[in-house]
Amino acid sequence: MTTSSRGFAAIQQRDLVNQIADMLTEALLKGDFAPGSHLSEAQLARDFGVSRAPVREAARLLESRGMLVSQPRRGFFVRTFNARELDDVYELRLCLERHAARQLAGTLTADMEAKLQAQLETMRQVARGGTAVQQIEEDVAFHRMLCEFSGNQRLVKVYDELCHEMRFCILLIGQLYDDALRVADTHEPIIDALRSRDPAACEAALDYHIGVAQQRVVEMFREREGGEGSSPRKSGEKKKGEEKS
Repeated sequence: MTTSSRGFAAIQQRDLVNQIADMLTEALLKGDFAPGSHLSEAQLARDFGVSRAPVREAARLLESRGMLVSQPRRGFFVRTFNARELDDVYELRLCLERHAARQLAGTLTADMEAKLQAQLETMRQVARGGTAVQQIEEDVAFHRMLCEFSGNQRLVKVYDELCHEMRFCILLIGQLYDDALRVADTHEPIIDALRSRDPAACEAALDYHIGVAQQRVVEMFREREGGEGSSPRKSGEKKKGEEKS
């Protein structure tokens, strides 16, 4: 790290961009910006006390993650999805992970199992004290491991492309379920199914794990599109399902 003539440590531009991106993601998770709303670079720069350049770079980073979209000469907007688009994302994800799990069922090594278990422990740690951004990234990392361990590199490439939209789906699910530790724990049955080396059991575990989330999120969006809105949950009312991603 370099220092200025006055002895101050110079701010690293990349770190600044990532910090702004993380704070914007947190704001999106909390619902501070409604879907489709415009993000003013000038206003955000004033809010963060920085120039517009790092704000713009942070917005581009979130665009690459599927959370924002840019329009020429208009700037950045919070991404919107409809129920059909979300359903399509989940259907493709299920196809990819089902295939990966069936391939992995007969080839799971002790090293692979240990890495999946270690990743699950990391998810539990960030659920206890990490940020929402970290929870999303570690969740994605667990599921990516399934694809990577299948040995099909083309499948991994397609999965990586889907991950941008998947992160946004997990963001939406985070608005439905508030027990991050419970969400992390729901990944344990996937590892148990892989240990059984039964391809059908592995596929069933993923169908349940991802399927519950798919049903809840798509249902929520269909209600919104139908003009019914999503009524807030009453105190003490139980949620349907517990899975996140």
